[in-house]
Amino acid sequence: MKNVDIFKESEEYMPGGVNSPVRAFKGVNLNPPVIKSGKGVIIKDEEDNEYIDFVLAWGPLILGHCDDDVVGAIKEVSSMALAFGAPTKLELDLAKFMCTNLDNVEMIRMVNSGTEATMSAVKLARGYTKRKRIVKFAGCYHGHFDGFLIEAGSGVMTGGIPGSLGVPNESIENTLIGIYNDKEQITELFKKYGSEIAGVIIEPVAGNMGVIKAENDFMETLRELCNQYGSLLIFDEVMSGFRVAFKGAQSLFNVKPDLVTYAKIMGGGLPCGAYGGRKEIMKNLSPLGGVYQAGTMSGNPIVMAAGIATLNKLKNNQNYYDHIENIGARLEDGIISISKKYNLPVVMNRVGGMMTLFFNDLKEVRTYDDVKKCDVNRFNRYFEHMLKSGFNLPPSQFEALFLSVQHKESHIDAFLKAFEEFASNENKMSL
Repeated sequence: MKNVDIFKESEEYMPGGVNSPVRAFKGVNLNPPVIKSGKGVIIKDEEDNEYIDFVLAWGPLILGHCDDDVVGAIKEVSSMALAFGAPTKLELDLAKFMCTNLDNVEMIRMVNSGTEATMSAVKLARGYTKRKRIVKFAGCYHGHFDGFLIEAGSGVMTGGIPGSLGVPNESIENTLIGIYNDKEQITELFKKYGSEIAGVIIEPVAGNMGVIKAENDFMETLRELCNQYGSLLIFDEVMSGFRVAFKGAQSLFNVKPDLVTYAKIMGGGLPCGAYGGRKEIMKNLSPLGGVYQAGTMSGNPIVMAAGIATLNKLKNNQNYYDHIENIGARLEDGIISISKKYNLPVVMNRVGGMMTLFFNDLKEVRTYDDVKKCDVNRFNRYFEHMLKSGFNLPPSQFEALFLSVQHKESHIDAFLKAFEEFASNENKMSL
């Protein structure tokens, strides 16, 4: 069947034809390719068209599609275990690995998604502090939990909506909105509500309003305010964990979070999540404490095996991060050079193997308001050109693209060649 036929039939059985909104390509007004296979950085659709993949399942596949070691671990475990809903040594092995190798994680709880990790971390912060209010930042996305769906970044921005229907006011009345990288605003917010704030949750490297790294002095201010008012600082590293560095984004700052959430890479491409922190906080979780959270599939043996295989490979080959940095710099420098050549206004934000090309004539993009000034129509033309040229990119101006250890200089050069064709066309349109 053709991609369009499969997608049209899917619309009869799934809302919008998809199981996650951005996959529908509504923001770029195109029919999405229907993907059937992937190996390394090459994916194929149902018509056998090939694409060089810069989405990588939205970040998890840092080793590329179907890495042999990860697939081997999955096959080995799946021959004797699918699920038990009981303790396994595999969940101990992954928990021990993460607590041993990550900073500020003394104890960890496995869950099944990034959303489950962040909502559980917030519940734990409330239970630990006996307070109700949570601070999140405009443009940061922490999953589809009711209390997070205000100014929630890429998904709602791409759909052109401010939040979500089905979320009653009482579910969000204890969510306070901070402005990313604005020390003065967050300080005033704490002055007004500090004694009521259970915690602050932040993407230290935002990826859901496009890639924006938090500024060092801003992060230090957050830590100082949380210390002063007795609130917990929660790093959402669902996207950045093991991605921007082996120890994640927290290793880029001189700031210690109280709780950290993970997903994506730690599951090796399978559904997974976790949240961890100091023992004195984590011991408030049931069955030790009064904060209840449970999950039948949490610590699933197949997922744990995929995660262990992935993280061990990253630990034993930390030159992978040098490779990703090198090809990332090659891509960034090439885009900037081509954009200058054709007078195309862009801002390129990159942290390691995640980056966003903003079609924006500002000198820098550092806040949610900056992101809102992007030329979405130009992005859509760029996206369509790149897709037709054989590149799978995030179908939204407000998302990150990702690199893997399987990307080579030849893939980057092919990207730059296609991008130069686009930039040349845009230049001609403006004449």
